[in-house]
Amino acid sequence: MSELPLDSRAPLNIGRLPIGSIGRAANGWWGMMMLVVTESSLFVYLLFAYYYFAARSGPGFLPEALPSFHLSGPGTAILIASSVTLWFGQRGARRGSRAQLLAGLLVTIALGALFVGLQIFEWSEKPYTIASHAYGSAFFTITGFHMAHVVAGLGILLALALWSGLGAFDERRMSAVDIGTIYWHFVDAVWLAVFFTFYITPYLR
Repeated sequence: MSELPLDSRAPLNIGRLPIGSIGRAANGWWGMMMLVVTESSLFVYLLFAYYYFAARSGPGFLPEALPSFHLSGPGTAILIASSVTLWFGQRGARRGSRAQLLAGLLVTIALGALFVGLQIFEWSEKPYTIASHAYGSAFFTITGFHMAHVVAGLGILLALALWSGLGAFDERRMSAVDIGTIYWHFVDAVWLAVFFTFYITPYLR
């Protein structure tokens, strides 16, 4: 077999390759949607268990001191605000504004971290533990699972902020931003269901 000419084996200078697929053409978009479906099922099961225990146990299921809003209320407002700031950053990405995208991501990360801090502080104030009774077990298990998802979301946002700072995205190829945004909005939506279950329904009895 004859050898190729020397110049044909030279590396091609193709310039900077684009990063990521365009829009919903990305496999990660569909993967994230499937993750949202499966994780939603997990929280449905957990919340169903809470309501089942509450229905079977009667009035004695709830602790003597009903849940307070002094930390959960601000925490909920913070998570809702974080979805707004992430939407703001995503909108900037669609317009090709790296500064707006990065600002939205960084503010969202700060708000998410603040929520985590408030949640941990609230846990420390509880007079019961996960092993005290059925309510304590349900409370710490469900809010703990949600906390794990928030921490995972913060990891995703940190990676997006780093890539954004490095100029990895443009207005056409920003599927990673869309995928991360879906996950964060999912985490926020789950918290609204958790908040309603633990902090609203006890006052509706």
